[in-house]
Parts: sequence; C-alpha cells; structure tokens
Amino acid sequence: MAIAKAERLMNLALCLLGTRRPLTKRELRESIEAYLEAGSDDSFNRMFERDKDDLRELGLVIETVENLEGDTGYLARRDSNRLPPITLDAEEAAALGLAAKVWQQARLAGAASGALQKLRAAGLPEDVDPYGAHGALEPRIPVHEAAFEPLMLACRDRRPVVFDYRKANAAQPEQRHVEPWALECWRGHWYLAGWDRDRGAERVFRLSRITGKVRSRAGRFTVPVPDVVTVRETVASWAGETADRSARIRLRSDAGFPLRAKATSVRELGNGWDELEIPYGHGLDAWLVEFGPDVVVLEPEELRADVVDRLRAVAKG
Repeated sequence: MAIAKAERLMNLALCLLGTRRPLTKRELRESIEAYLEAGSDDSFNRMFERDKDDLRELGLVIETVENLEGDTGYLARRDSNRLPPITLDAEEAAALGLAAKVWQQARLAGAASGALQKLRAAGLPEDVDPYGAHGALEPRIPVHEAAFEPLMLACRDRRPVVFDYRKANAAQPEQRHVEPWALECWRGHWYLAGWDRDRGAERVFRLSRITGKVRSRAGRFTVPVPDVVTVRETVASWAGETADRSARIRLRSDAGFPLRAKATSVRELGNGWDELEIPYGHGLDAWLVEFGPDVVVLEPEELRADVVDRLRAVAKG
C-alpha cells in the first residue's frame, strides 16, 4: 500500500471513530487534506468510496445513516469496533513466537517490537522468547519475493523499473518496463500494479513470478498515477472470485470482524454465537479457514465440505 494512501485511510478512520455524530462526505472532505487535494468532485467521490470499502475490508464497521438535513452520514462507533481483550495461554504465545521468527527484515523491527511489548502488557507470558537469537523481532518478506523492497522504494520514489517476468502459462520470462504504482497483498501473495510501457496499458504482476533483479531506470513516469489502483479487484477477477450466491455461517460473537464487515445480515444466536449471511464466491472457503474454530459453515453444503477438507489438510500437515 502506498504511503499516501495508508495515511489517508488512517485519517479517515480517525475521523469516523472520533465523531459523535454522522459526518457527511462534504464534512469529511473538508477535514482530510488528501481529499481537499483530490480535484474534481468525481475524483473525490471515487477516492472516498474506495477508501470506505478498504476500511470495511480491514474490519472497520462503518455505519451509513441519514442525518437531519437529508444527507448521508458516516460514522464508526467505538463499541462496534472495539476488539476483545487479548488473552494468550502458553501454547498460543509459543505459536506467536514461532511465527515471529519467520520475520527477518529490520525495516519493520521497531514497530513489531512495540506491538510485542503491548502483547506482553496484555498477558504474554514472560518466559516465551519470540525475539529469537538476535534479541529483536524482525519482520521480512520471504526470500522468494526479493522483488518487494526495490519495488516498494520505486513506488514511493516514482521511479520506472525493469524486470524479467514469467507468466503462469509461459515457459520463459519476458522483460517488462513498468512504471510502478502500488503494491498490495491478496490471499497471501504480493502483487504490483503499474503501467506496462511495452504494452501501453495498466497491468498487475505477481511478485513471485519476477525472476532476477529489479532494476531502476532514470526518467519520469509517462502517464499519471490514477487515484484508484484496483489491485485486489483485478486479481480476484483472474481467480473467478465473483460473489453470485450467499452463504450462512455461525461465528463466535467476539471474532471475525472482517467477516462481519462483509455480512449482509447478522443475527444473534446466543451462547456466544451469531449467524451471518455473507456473499459467496470462488475463494470463500480459503478465507473462512483462516478463522479456524470461530467459524462453522451452515450452508451451502459444498462450501461446508470444502472448508472441512481444507481444515483436515491443515491438521494432517
């Protein structure tokens, strides 16, 4: 995610969480500098709708209400967006420590260390050492995606790049000349969106298919960077992930906030469970597995079977 976009999303989230009454789009535009610089009303509206969808996908529950003047207002109530207390037993803390050792890049070590200190304050056992041999939590992008850091810097500095790229159905890689716009993670893989100079069109590239080094090139971008870069939508269309049905699931009351943001209806069942109706398309089974025992699929039967098969495969692994 580009730094400017991350800052814009943070500002929007703070505005929605900090207000005691619904704020209209006009009020939000006047409160957030990036929106004031958006230019035309159409550009602002597209940017705002995209940002609102991104925050909801990240798990923020945003309410849409009609205010007294007849305009649509938005707010994110704190009681709807408050995470449950963090409780970790010894086994969970050990698993957290093991996962932390996968991260080995010092660029994010400071932020990760601060997060870990907060977990310790919330009850992480002192005898668990998630820092590893070097005394610091060091996140990293896996080695096979070594293209991440040079591309991240190129996106930030607006520098054209050259790299060899092997398409899924190609035997040999081809050289690509790209003006990089944004990096985004989708279903565990990193993707780059940008302008492909050779093809004269916007393209999305999966980082794991970049071979060799990413090389920077002198000069400026030849096309403007769009306000909205639809990485996830493009990749989802490749995967055929189109929600054309609905699924019913049971979800623990204190879990699954991203699922709640996607739900078209939520019903309390009692005993710590809710029933949700969510859009159902290709790839939903893989997402539901991520929530483990907090989710039970009620219907359709084929989705339930797919989730059970995936969980069994994980258990055997």
